[in-house]
Amino acid sequence: MKRTYQPNKAKRAKKHGFFARIKGNVLNKRRAKKRKKLCA
Repeated sequence: MKRTYQPNKAKRAKKHGFFARIKGNVLNKRRAKKRKKLCA
C-alpha cells in the first residue's frame, strides 16, 4: 500500500514557494507589518 504523503519538491514550491507568495498578496501583507523575514 502506498503512503498518503508522496513528497514532490517542484509541486510544493509551486504551491507554497516564494514565487507563489509573490503572486498572491501574502508578501505584501507581511511587508506592511514590517516583517524582518517575509518567507521561511
